[in-house]
Amino acid sequence: MPRAVLVALGCVPGIAAVVALVMCAVGVERVHVDTPPVAAPRPAVTVQSAARPPIVPRSRWLDAASTHGQPPPRYDDRVVAIFVHHTDSPNGYDCAEAPRVIRDLYAGQTGAKQWDDIGYNFLVDRCGTIYEGRAGGVDRPVTGAHAQGFNHRTAGVAAIGTFTAGTPVPRAMTEAIAALVAWKLGMSGVDPRGEVRLVSSNNHSRFRAGTAAELPVVAGHNEGFMTTCPGRALTARLPEIRERAARLQGR
Repeated sequence: MPRAVLVALGCVPGIAAVVALVMCAVGVERVHVDTPPVAAPRPAVTVQSAARPPIVPRSRWLDAASTHGQPPPRYDDRVVAIFVHHTDSPNGYDCAEAPRVIRDLYAGQTGAKQWDDIGYNFLVDRCGTIYEGRAGGVDRPVTGAHAQGFNHRTAGVAAIGTFTAGTPVPRAMTEAIAALVAWKLGMSGVDPRGEVRLVSSNNHSRFRAGTAAELPVVAGHNEGFMTTCPGRALTARLPEIRERAARLQGR
């Protein structure tokens, strides 16, 4: 006898849209869809120890009541590269005013522009003080909104000021950036002097979506995006920052 078969079909729709935001010296761009590329399993990470530098928490520059109801932070598996930026803001601030400067940057991004948070993971003032930027924990791989197309598995470090050609870059600032780079990349065992392959997540970077780009582990924003950020003066100091960070890792 023939056997009757009843087949029940079900379908559950699922849409994932992660909106990331980007900021730097020459204009600000909104990321449309910035989803991480699918990656093959990776070997275990060998930590390259470097001391964690002092980092001023968000609570020192941002009142909890001013967070505009931002969503929970997003995370990647680890940080394998650092993008260096400048904030394209005035250089003549007193270092005691840095929290106010960061608060103004935050207000500009989350107010009229309706961003979910400040884009940079960290900010460094001219006296070498490091500030926590984007929420989520300084020791965790928080997905930033600082380098359009390359926000995943990277951290954004912004030098507070404008560092175009001929502008002095304070040594305290570069030393602090190097210490931060050494510590943050050390947790992933990454040599600051090396190169890394990053896959562009959208067409708004220098590379079309899906393109694997070979970039410096410690890169200026202009390596991944059409911009002059972090300015020619700070860009010229990146080799020194890479070498100093490697020494701090014991390399």
